[in-house]
Amino acid sequence: MDFQTVEENLRQSFRVLASSRAPGEVRETAGVTIASSGVAFQMFNAAFLSSPVVGERDLDSRIATAKVHFASRGLSWSYWVCEGWLDKAARRRAHDAFRKRGLYIATELPGMLAERLKSPVRELPRLALRPIEDESTWRAFCEIGALCFNVPLAWFQEVFEDPRVWKNGFTGYVGYAAGEPVSTAATVIAAGAVGVYNVATVPGHQGRGFGEAIMRQALDLAREQHGIERTVLQSTPQGLRLYQRMGYTTVTSVSVYTS
Repeated sequence: MDFQTVEENLRQSFRVLASSRAPGEVRETAGVTIASSGVAFQMFNAAFLSSPVVGERDLDSRIATAKVHFASRGLSWSYWVCEGWLDKAARRRAHDAFRKRGLYIATELPGMLAERLKSPVRELPRLALRPIEDESTWRAFCEIGALCFNVPLAWFQEVFEDPRVWKNGFTGYVGYAAGEPVSTAATVIAAGAVGVYNVATVPGHQGRGFGEAIMRQALDLAREQHGIERTVLQSTPQGLRLYQRMGYTTVTSVSVYTS
């Protein structure tokens, strides 16, 4: 099923981040994946469903499993829920089930998939692509991400500070226009697809095609290196129309609940 491609790639991206950090943990138990980076930014101390949920009681049990894990470590955390795992009863009562355990909906993201990208509908700007491989590119990646996702820079740096992140399957890029870092993107290979993450463009340069340009370059490199053309992502509201123009269609929804 298409939703599983989106879900498995997303889950693997968090596994890579968590397993690349000394305080990180990756655990699989009773239909729940824990992929916790052990950081201040609660979105990266994450739990996921990993198999179908039948009814509200089953869902409550899996929420409780994750809550016990994070409570014992004193971490703020999040639960990323792909609706494809939920049966009708669990889906209908999901918000209430999470609220009962002290978790509240933070965002809902369309999970999107493209078998092959469509050609650009406009000429894209020239962009020099650099992989994250030194202090300069790492810092630019974090500064752009913190600015665009509206989180403290120190939180973003903590997630991505260990060089192992960039060697264990999370490939990050910074796009430079006239020598200035203006955009970022990252890719993860899993579930037979290239997952696209951390797409961001500095506010003063938005609306000019830099986000699409860096995505296309990053995906071209992934296709050359791994022979995979199928791609997945989770869209923000701002990016939805762009991704649809590029050939992505929505195959699921990912709800994020936070403590």
